Amino acid sequence: MGIFTKLSTVIKSNINDLISKAENPEKMLNQIILDMRDQLAKAKREVAAAIADERKLKAQVDAEVKQQRDWQHRAMLAVKEGRDDLAKQALLRQQEHAERAQVLQQTWEAQAAETEKLKGSLRQLNDKIEEAKRKRNLLVAKQKRAQAQRRIHETMSGLSDTSAFEAFNRMADKIEEEERQSLAHAEVTEALAGDTLETEFLRLEAGSGGRDVEDQLLALKAEMGLIAPPSASSAPRQLEKGDGRVEDAQVDDVSEEDAEQIPEAELISEFDKLEEKQGN
Repeated sequence: MGIFTKLSTVIKSNINDLISKAENPEKMLNQIILDMRDQLAKAKREVAAAIADERKLKAQVDAEVKQQRDWQHRAMLAVKEGRDDLAKQALLRQQEHAERAQVLQQTWEAQAAETEKLKGSLRQLNDKIEEAKRKRNLLVAKQKRAQAQRRIHETMSGLSDTSAFEAFNRMADKIEEEERQSLAHAEVTEALAGDTLETEFLRLEAGSGGRDVEDQLLALKAEMGLIAPPSASSAPRQLEKGDGRVEDAQVDDVSEEDAEQIPEAELISEFDKLEEKQGN
């Protein structure tokens, strides 16, 4: 068990050194696992040497047992031949090999038990390294989540400062002001460099509304029987003064432009007077 005590001390020393110098947890975990695997490889070599010693002891025990049996067979052969002196020598050698076999047997049994313990410890170490490899991914994921959470917290802390929002609003106001200036500049440029002929036609089209009102007035008079309906091929006929009718173009001196300028209350009052006159 001294092998694994030594390996444990080395691993702890390496891990403590890595932790004290750690900058990247993922790299640190990978390095720790690599160190564990290196120590595991050394432990395997040590255990393999212990197994080899145990097998060597077993072979020595088997050899002493074989020598014990051989000298016993020789002692029996000497007795058959009547050579008691040789039989005694053979029995002495048999006893020596038996004693050595007994000692080696005890040593081998102790070595075999120790080797089995080493094998068990080696399997445990290998299982722990495999477990560490499985946990490494989880630890790395946790570490990345912690970093992400820290970055989010730092960002939120920065956003809590109103200066960032104020700067954003100032920039938005500046952009909108530039847009307004650009539109105003384009409007001025268009007004200065526009087509005058097109402008004149637009002005004429705007003034044609008065003619529409005059046409509507003539149509109303024709419907009331004050004037004859205008023909399609001739201009509207003027009535003579004194026939109870008024001229179509001079019935009312108030143009559309003038009518628009008369206040509504005054206009309603004039119509009330006309209705009262009609009633009388």
